[in-house]
Amino acid sequence: MTEDSTLRQTLERMEHHRYTAVPIIDKEGEYVGTVTEGDLLWYMKNSNGRVHFENASKFLLKDVPLRVHNKPVRIDADMEDLINLAKVQNFVPVVDDRNRFIGIVRRSQIIEYCEKLVTKESQSQ
Repeated sequence: MTEDSTLRQTLERMEHHRYTAVPIIDKEGEYVGTVTEGDLLWYMKNSNGRVHFENASKFLLKDVPLRVHNKPVRIDADMEDLINLAKVQNFVPVVDDRNRFIGIVRRSQIIEYCEKLVTKESQSQ
């Protein structure tokens, strides 16, 4: 999602893809944070009825306070960096050397990688 996406666009994308969190990028393609379902719900709740689903297209994602900052890794990060972040994040954003967003590595992918290593090691013994 971009910072200029509306709350409605964000909610609809999250619902369609069954995401509970999505990365946010700015106009230059830089990673700026991750918005969660909770962030959106708290924003709506704390708006004193000003923001609701029917008018969610009038509010921008950049105005939603983010409770957690998912730290990104650079494209040249090693697996140890990914594992350390995956312990506390469902996914790890990946950026290039100019902080341009490239994609994400999901926690499940990291666990699968570790599982293959463990399986391979136990078979070689």
